Amino acid sequence: MRNLPLPFALLLQSTYGLTAYSDVCSQIATSISVPSAVHYSGNDNFKKLSEHWATTSNQVPVCVVEPHSTDDVGKILQIVGKTRTPFAVMGGGHALSPYLSSTEGVHISTSAFKSIEYDERTETVTFGAGLKWDELYVALEKHGVNVPGGRIPGVGVGGFILGGGYSLHTNQVGLTIDNVEAFELVKPNGEVVEVTHESDPDLFFALKGGGNNFGIVTKFTLKTFRQGQVWGGSITYANSGVFAAVNAATAKFAAEVADPKAVILSYTTLFQGTVSCSSIPHPSENAIHTPQALLQVQLFYDAPEPPAGIFDEFLNISSVGSAVTSQSFSTMISAITSTRDLAGLRAHSLGVSVPAYSLKFMNVLAEQVLSTGPDLTNKSVIFMALVSEPFLPTILSHNPHTTAYPFTRDTMYTPFTLFTAWTDPDQDDPIKNEVEGIREVLLKTLLEEGYEDVSTSPLYPNYSAWDAPLERIYGKSLPRLQQVKRRVDPEDVMGLAGGFKVSPKAAIRDEL
Repeated sequence: MRNLPLPFALLLQSTYGLTAYSDVCSQIATSISVPSAVHYSGNDNFKKLSEHWATTSNQVPVCVVEPHSTDDVGKILQIVGKTRTPFAVMGGGHALSPYLSSTEGVHISTSAFKSIEYDERTETVTFGAGLKWDELYVALEKHGVNVPGGRIPGVGVGGFILGGGYSLHTNQVGLTIDNVEAFELVKPNGEVVEVTHESDPDLFFALKGGGNNFGIVTKFTLKTFRQGQVWGGSITYANSGVFAAVNAATAKFAAEVADPKAVILSYTTLFQGTVSCSSIPHPSENAIHTPQALLQVQLFYDAPEPPAGIFDEFLNISSVGSAVTSQSFSTMISAITSTRDLAGLRAHSLGVSVPAYSLKFMNVLAEQVLSTGPDLTNKSVIFMALVSEPFLPTILSHNPHTTAYPFTRDTMYTPFTLFTAWTDPDQDDPIKNEVEGIREVLLKTLLEEGYEDVSTSPLYPNYSAWDAPLERIYGKSLPRLQQVKRRVDPEDVMGLAGGFKVSPKAAIRDEL
């Protein structure tokens, strides 16, 4: 048979693949029970359940499957595994890299798993993987308790937990995975199990930071803690003349404040729009937007009022707006509007592991925003934020057991992200390249400060780009993860889905 012209061959391959995927969707539809459903293009649920917060994370699947039971999740996994059909698993849809929770095959939505059961006796809550954190916070408020979760509204619980989870309570209770008591897991062979440290310590370890490599988690059980009124909100600084003072206050807070109830997130930002202390305007507004560098600091204290002195430097610097007040935790989270304002843009997140926030480092952040801003805005960038997240060095001491992430708890590296949002799809690669250039400047600064291991330190999966090296995600955890993978998913069914993949057959490098 003669070779087909390449374009025609690719078209034939694509058409055959779509036909095969359609057959798989039909097979799933006849296998699952009511009210589980399969949705196709043209159905409102197809778009609602497959679209991500950032359009760059979208792919168009052949069908969207919405299971309502673990039994149906098991059937779906067995079908896609047997037919070797690419699939995706999506909860809240806040993945900031393409291919992590999207597919051109079968898209599985966990949106129907929204149960919440609080156990007052054990002080734990068991909840479904389809929830968003703000929904859970509101439900727990009537019990006077809380859990360590997302810091902005609209973020799903599933990917957040399976990637590790840093919260406003991390100083007090550790990462979100450090507070997980049990996972309800549907294995690739369809078996439904409750995974605890007692029932399967290796699989429990793997699910704590190991992503979606071992099946689909449909429920989580977390320890809760008492939660009353909190003090917090954002302050925005627009005058570049005060940036040095804000940076100095951030560096001082990071170095000196040891109160675990006190937290800040410092945003060194560039955006096109009007100044606001709590939100960024959507680019569709009918206005001429001028690129502007801003500093924004989110302050948080886990009590109705903070002790005197902790946040005074920030409060005394001239600002253009402040939303800091005493309020309920859920009210504070819901007041953050940036997730709504930036929805539907193209977006990219790039992580850096930062061991400390010196004044030099903070000043370099401001210099980078000011120097790269004009070129980035010419590339259609609407918003860029370099987000500093100082935590106490003790945050990794809250768990007596090892976890897949971070692969070492000997040294604490804070998660730091370079977040960018833009409009022009032709600028995807140029913007990624420019942001990677900023990352290299930051790494060089940290190396100059004596942090020689920063280039090999653990990368936070939830901030990492899709092409992050696997050894930076899982490092020394990889050999143990592979052992679990060979036992739980020997046929690598979960390898058909996106994410940072652990293969049962991958080579393990000696230095790991």
